[in-house]
Amino acid sequence: MKTRAGFTLVEIMVVVAVVMTLATLAISSVLRARLNANEMAATASCRTAVTACQNFYANSYPHTYPSGLSDLIIPVSNPPYIDSILASGTKQGYRFTYILVDPESFALNVDPVSPGKTGSRHFFSDETSIIRANAETQAGPGDAIVQ
Repeated sequence: MKTRAGFTLVEIMVVVAVVMTLATLAISSVLRARLNANEMAATASCRTAVTACQNFYANSYPHTYPSGLSDLIIPVSNPPYIDSILASGTKQGYRFTYILVDPESFALNVDPVSPGKTGSRHFFSDETSIIRANAETQAGPGDAIVQ
């Protein structure tokens, strides 16, 4: 009787199932890492924007905060306080919304462009330089402080 060397269909299906399971775990880990990286970049950019607003305020007379993020780049300010990508209002999956409340105060909301895909938390900061976060909806001055 002759025997053939090789794998059975069942063995091949088991190997494919194991490989697919491992790939699924790896892909979900990569996506979660990307989401976390976007959130870290959003908080760093929020700090940068708030610091730029504080510097703009200190260097202007009479003292006032900028009317928009575009006031923080060349040709309005030389040297620029922030990069042109942040001044455009969208950076690394987050949308930056700056509102000048009055010459002595402003509000900065940082929200994911696609919640759950580019980020899961919403951030807020103002002239106090404290960054606050909310996981459900747009953040505000009453939300938890980001550590």
